[in-house]
Amino acid sequence: MCRFGKPAAAIVATLLMFGPVPVIALPLDTAAANRQPKASSTQHAGPRKSVQQQRAAPTAAAEAIAVIPGLPNVRFWADSPADFAQALPNTDGPWLALSGGGADGAYGAGVLVGWTRAGGRPEFSLVTGASAGALAAPFVFAGPSYDAQLREAFTSITAGDIFEVDKTAESFFNSWPLKKLIAKRVTPALLAAIAIEHRRGRRLFVVTTNLDAGRPVVWDMGAIAARGDDGALRLFRDVLLASASIPAFFPPVRIEVEAHGERFEEIHADGTVGSPFFVAPESWLTAAGSNALPTRQIYIVINSKLEPEFQVPEPSAASLLGRTFSVALKAAARAQIAIVESAARRDGRELEVAYIDQDFDKPSHGAFDQHYMQALFDFGLAQARNGTAFRSGKAIPGAQANDYQLWRQQ
Repeated sequence: MCRFGKPAAAIVATLLMFGPVPVIALPLDTAAANRQPKASSTQHAGPRKSVQQQRAAPTAAAEAIAVIPGLPNVRFWADSPADFAQALPNTDGPWLALSGGGADGAYGAGVLVGWTRAGGRPEFSLVTGASAGALAAPFVFAGPSYDAQLREAFTSITAGDIFEVDKTAESFFNSWPLKKLIAKRVTPALLAAIAIEHRRGRRLFVVTTNLDAGRPVVWDMGAIAARGDDGALRLFRDVLLASASIPAFFPPVRIEVEAHGERFEEIHADGTVGSPFFVAPESWLTAAGSNALPTRQIYIVINSKLEPEFQVPEPSAASLLGRTFSVALKAAARAQIAIVESAARRDGRELEVAYIDQDFDKPSHGAFDQHYMQALFDFGLAQARNGTAFRSGKAIPGAQANDYQLWRQQ
């Protein structure tokens, strides 16, 4: 088993406790990292050390047209307005975008479950998810009857259910526990429920990052589910794993594709590498007088705090790096909200955003601390039940559309 000292553990705490939009970087010492629950080597069938295997790498030309064998229309480039337009839902209804956030995904789960209990939770015509949001999105899309599974997915896990402190050829940690957990949660019954909703015209999108192409990819998960066979189930699970795989910390996921009659493997990683959440291609959102957002209402759940927080980092490289990640990624979330808010106001649409308030101050004592996640779930649930979870996009701190428009004009 690979052991890491305090510097590595501090960075891991930043990324794994809070995902790509962290709240605070809390350093872990080596002992704390080693206290995280782990399965023994006899509890999983895979090798303790993954061996980096050669793959048939794609060319740029092949990558541009590559498709999944037998499923040619289940994905598109997230930066392609033309592909996005063809994949849109053909039912009316609000859209929901779920951000990354690691353990803080418990907040979004609480908001959705609380919304159900309060009454008035709409049927979303489009649900999108990235990273932790991708793991929640299938349950949200399938509807309130899956609220119990959604709650369990974000309140009953520990670090040992997500990763093993076991270095691989491609990463500092081994994510075989997360792969096993996804296989347990994503059942044929869930796939069948998603397929039914897809045939009704609703859409479920999950974002990954194609590391070969250097571009985000949107997967039409309902189209995959509609295939209904074992291969579709494996691909569905692999996409979720890829979307939550932080590069270098977790191994990327290899996905077989074909082009010009030949097959090769792509490598896919965390869907929030380019953006903390997905609503539409950025060019769609920023092109004045072009395509209007084809929905009247957009909801975004940010599994993080957004406002700057005072924190004195320790005088160490790990602490400073963790703090830098936290500041930069919060700023990225605010900037992306500003882009969507600008487009919504341009098109006369309503934008509502939920995020973790500053007054939530329960500390986390390790990666995927169950007590912390339960408290965060309860916090989101209470907000939704009393009607305070969502607020206008215009009111988001530092994410006003006017600020974004002024920046674009400079």
